[in-house]
Amino acid sequence: GQITGSFDRREAFELANVLENPLRAPLHIVYSTDVDPTLGRDSIRSGILAAIYGVVAVAVFMLVYYLLSGAVALAALMLNIIILLGVMCSIGTTLTLPGIAGIVLTIGMAVDANVLIFERIREEQAAGKSMSGAIAAGYEKAFGTIFDSNLTTLIASVILIFMGTGPVKGFGITLTVGVLISMFTALVVT
Repeated sequence: GQITGSFDRREAFELANVLENPLRAPLHIVYSTDVDPTLGRDSIRSGILAAIYGVVAVAVFMLVYYLLSGAVALAALMLNIIILLGVMCSIGTTLTLPGIAGIVLTIGMAVDANVLIFERIREEQAAGKSMSGAIAAGYEKAFGTIFDSNLTTLIASVILIFMGTGPVKGFGITLTVGVLISMFTALVVT
């Protein structure tokens, strides 16, 4: 800090001593407020629970509606989450509420890609194709839609990384990594 004025050397020395000396008058606390990290911890816990409930609900839906294909999609989704968390740990990101939101959005996009593929496969089977032909055609026809939706999300998430700060940037990083991993798991793993 700097104090300006027209002081001589003695006045400046006295002022410095006054500012550096501890208070001689007793201190009486009139009001005190504490802020501790439990609020943030509770928010993170709530976010993680919401993500777990979401994954369980999605898993039940996929298993009931798509049966064996749903089990394959669920295995790919679990691998997606494991890879995502591994990448997030390796780049040293902190798990925050926006990060959890990015993970949940990644889960939704991964399931969306699988639903598109499975519905295309059903359409191809209804058209009379064999199972292997229906799978090949389903992936081929769904690829364009999956690629477009993931590319537009990737563009938005990269913009969030470069234009955002703090939590917004964290969300963008999580979403970017998640989109890339969900493309891999939806098109290669399943």
